[in-house]
Amino acid sequence: MSDITSSEDGFTRTAGRQLALFFLMAIGGVAALMWVLSIAASLTSSGTTTSQAVDAETGTVTIAFTTEPPQLDSTLATDMQSGMVLGHVMEGLLTYDANNEIAPGVAERWEIGENDATFWLREDARWSDGETVTAHDFVFAWRTALDPKRASEYAFILYPIKNAEAVNTGKLPLDALGAQAVDDRTLTVQFERPLAYFDKLVAFTTYLPVRQDFFENTDGKYGADADKLLYNGPFMMTSWVHGASLRMDKNPHYWNRDKVKLNTINVGYITPDPNARLNLFKDNNIALSGLTAENLPSALENRWQIHRFVDGSVFFIEFNHREDRVTRNLNLRKAMLLAQDSAELVYKVTKIPGYLPGASLFPTWLMGVDKPLREEYPANLPRMDLELARRHLDLAKRELGVDQIPPLTFLTGDNPISNIQSEYFQAVFKKNLGLDVKIDKQIFKQRLAKMTSGDFDLVLAGWGPDYNDPLTFGDLFASWNLNNRGRYANPELDRQVRIAQSSLDPKTRMDAFGQIQQILIDDAVIIPNYERGSVYVTHPHVKGVLRRVIGADVDYTRAWIDTGA
Repeated sequence: MSDITSSEDGFTRTAGRQLALFFLMAIGGVAALMWVLSIAASLTSSGTTTSQAVDAETGTVTIAFTTEPPQLDSTLATDMQSGMVLGHVMEGLLTYDANNEIAPGVAERWEIGENDATFWLREDARWSDGETVTAHDFVFAWRTALDPKRASEYAFILYPIKNAEAVNTGKLPLDALGAQAVDDRTLTVQFERPLAYFDKLVAFTTYLPVRQDFFENTDGKYGADADKLLYNGPFMMTSWVHGASLRMDKNPHYWNRDKVKLNTINVGYITPDPNARLNLFKDNNIALSGLTAENLPSALENRWQIHRFVDGSVFFIEFNHREDRVTRNLNLRKAMLLAQDSAELVYKVTKIPGYLPGASLFPTWLMGVDKPLREEYPANLPRMDLELARRHLDLAKRELGVDQIPPLTFLTGDNPISNIQSEYFQAVFKKNLGLDVKIDKQIFKQRLAKMTSGDFDLVLAGWGPDYNDPLTFGDLFASWNLNNRGRYANPELDRQVRIAQSSLDPKTRMDAFGQIQQILIDDAVIIPNYERGSVYVTHPHVKGVLRRVIGADVDYTRAWIDTGA
């Protein structure tokens, strides 16, 4: 979902720098990747039956996080790490099955029309204290997320519900929301406008239930600790040592508990260091680790199982468009867009196989009417052109009334890959435009806080899909979207977003996305960097781990331990 740590997160890695890098240089990134993975696939894995990473007797798998979840209040959460945890300990009306298709969750059946929807909740859906999950819990959660006093950055994702936007902006009271608990097991929802994708929305984090009595008894600390959450998902969090570890145990009250094979997911380590995580994997302390260019040869030598995954996320430099920032100037943004090359970033700097150079906010996997959206609506991102870039820079200086652009603050993550990328851009903008860029490195939680407050000129950002529709990317820079951290505002883009939100005609909607894409390029709203892929290793006895483009990733809810005995 939403904000992501960086390309350096726990499952984003690359091909090797030694043997593999030789082939990358000789025959090209894609061919080299296939060569590396074919070699890896032919190797057999070794491992012990019982270890710290996998304990078959207790049904425990131990893993590592790159960062602890910043926010486990589902009405406020915005990031993928929190989404991963919530995806294991909570369940919405609908969920995703092993084939990434919408499936029943708390709702055992549902009917969705053009203007409304009805969900019938299963009788055996329970909270972790044994109480029944009711339709009232969903209504309360949605009203809470929309409460203006909460300032939820994901309130916008509830706007398809009738009156949701008016409630969120304080124009209507909370009880005016078009969602009603007819009784404990029946929930009705009225739409603000005809809607083509509501089933996908209700599987998202902000649509999760919250029980009012428990929420109010936490005195404003809901989600802050393991005992400050009530769970209705496959697992429940039984321990959370902030910054160090986290433990999720099988929820005995979960309605589908017989399908859950693991007893415990033990997040035994929280570290942003990819080499530290690989060493933990090597020492049988964790069951999964990403690979970097530096450590893929070690994985090959150890004959580990190696997997490839494209996670659907895009990464980019986002500008601050607030009035007090020089990056509000269009010519400055165009100059910086034209002064860099995403292909150079991907192929010569980060060297990550499976990555694609950035060309659009919309990734290549999204479908249009009959074929991929980007095929039907090609992204016309201008190529690197230093002469034109410098002309735009001169125009920017005249418009800003300065002889030299003041130093620009570049907010980034504090991890190896973010460091490589930010230092590359710092050097590129200095060399090609003479700009002074000051890097502000922050841990993930603090970077999110600074993004929210607007404390940056540029920020190294990323966006993962929340649901399987182009709108999950298309409305990111709508003026009302609080995840639009730079506060870009364009009435025409907003109009096109409204069309995409309300139309039921696929061609009309895709035309709107094509217009949104072109506006973002013409206004140089972002500098696209890349689409993300990963290479990673898993313990040979852990089976059924799901990697998801949509939903909680990595997903252990259907995993099991197979010792081969």
